[in-house]
Amino acid sequence: MDLQFLGTSSGVPTKARNVSATAVIEASGKQWYLVDCGEGTQHRLLHTPLSVRDLRAIFITHVHGDHCFGLPGLLASAGMSGRTQPLDVVLPCALHDWVRQGLLASDTFLPFELRLLAVEELVEWRSESLQVTSVQLSHRVPSVGFVFTELNPEPRLDIQRLEADGIPRGPLWGELAKGLTVQHDGQLLHGRDYLRPSRPPRRVIVCGDNDDPELLANAAQGADVLVHEATFTQAVVERTGVTFGHSTAAAVARFAQSAGVRNLVLTHFSARYQNDPRRSPSIDNVRDEALAHYDGQLILAQDLQRYHIGRDGCLEPAG
Repeated sequence: MDLQFLGTSSGVPTKARNVSATAVIEASGKQWYLVDCGEGTQHRLLHTPLSVRDLRAIFITHVHGDHCFGLPGLLASAGMSGRTQPLDVVLPCALHDWVRQGLLASDTFLPFELRLLAVEELVEWRSESLQVTSVQLSHRVPSVGFVFTELNPEPRLDIQRLEADGIPRGPLWGELAKGLTVQHDGQLLHGRDYLRPSRPPRRVIVCGDNDDPELLANAAQGADVLVHEATFTQAVVERTGVTFGHSTAAAVARFAQSAGVRNLVLTHFSARYQNDPRRSPSIDNVRDEALAHYDGQLILAQDLQRYHIGRDGCLEPAG
């Protein structure tokens, strides 16, 4: 299971950072999921091996443009690339008509079924290998975080159940190991009923904008990775007196420390933070502030950076 950051800036793009978009990639390395789709996301994708034809679903955290303005263009390009498989897009109800009208007004034809699903009504979304749920956050507008949990990772046959049910060793076991449905003694046997995970599922939380990290207290329990915005440092907030509904690096780091988060990834940085440490304020100020409150593995996301979540839950550079 991998994460690849396609946009890590807050509000507006910079020369080094595009606006919000994060890819969650299945363990197979092929199918993937997109959280938020700021303007220019499809341009960032051109610098990755990810294909819109393998995109399984899109999840939009909230209505602000730096998280969704790239959506119509990405959908149009998916159609022009030859995609035919249906695509689920989970997003706020307020954006449904905007997407439909944008495609209609631009005379955009999609050769695939576009299924717009309301994030406000999301209980869970499932693929064959992942479950996605949401957690409510605090921002100037309703905002959520999405929790990705592997389903039945690296499944293996449940030998005890097979033997208890009297299913003889042989070709039937091989078919069930592939997850197929077979017939035995006049009964249908489903592979999913005879497979069990060979390791604990990995769990990743990718958040939208949020000024209250404590809202993640329940969801963060047992999570392997928390991806959270750190738009400002405390020094900037104290000087300006405003947060615009965002978190500081210090606030997120304190929460991650108290919740026992093993891997903390900060993103969504204000454009004022320069990559050059000789300029002020710099992105190093964000890192230093977080490290003062958190002693787990801290990562400051960069555009196009890809990380692998190992079987042991450790987050490390991919490749």
